[in-house]
Order: sequence, then C-alpha cells, then structure tokens
Amino acid sequence: MVYNPNWHRHKYKAVKTEIDGKVFDSKHEADVYAKLKLREKAGEIQDLQLQPRFVLQDGFEKGGKKYRKIEYVADFQYREKGRIHVVDAKGYKTDVYKLKKKLFEKKYKDLTIEEV
Repeated sequence: MVYNPNWHRHKYKAVKTEIDGKVFDSKHEADVYAKLKLREKAGEIQDLQLQPRFVLQDGFEKGGKKYRKIEYVADFQYREKGRIHVVDAKGYKTDVYKLKKKLFEKKYKDLTIEEV
C-alpha cells in the first residue's frame, strides 16, 4: 500500500495541535487556548473549561423509537468579572454549527457564543 499524506488531513485543512498534553482540532483553537491560559494565570479570567457541553434538546421516545439528546459542545468557557463567556474558535461555520448556534441562542438567553 502506498502512503498518501492527505489521508490524515482534516477536511477543512485544520492541523491537530498539542499543548499541555491536550490535543486541539486546529492550530487556531490551540492558540486561543494558550491565550486564555495566560489570562487565567494572570488572574484576568477564572474557571477556564475545555469542551463544555450544552443540551439543546433532551432525548425522547416516539413511536417506540428512542432519539438521543442534541448537544452543542463549545471549545471553551470561562468566567470574567462574574460573566460567563462561551467561546468557539471557528475557522469554518458548517450548516450544523449554524443550526446549533441558533438553538443555543434561543435556549440560553443569558449566554452568547463568542466566535474567535
């Protein structure tokens, strides 16, 4: 078999990057993480979380079929001056992301997804 370097490429040309033993889906996401870690260390932000999950629709059963819950998984969440920030390091906005963002914005009225 011939090795093809394109087999391991992400379809949006993102390159997986590791920082602090954590693997990020893209260099951009890793860069955002590094900046947030510095801000946390400086005391500017608190409670930095990676991959926080938000339920957009609960699972349910209909006609004997079970449907799983629908979740939005952000890249980061942190607190700054009492306010919660939900951050997504976006390079490309898929149709699925756009739909989940709309559902998130409706359900979590006190939060907003910050795209960086």
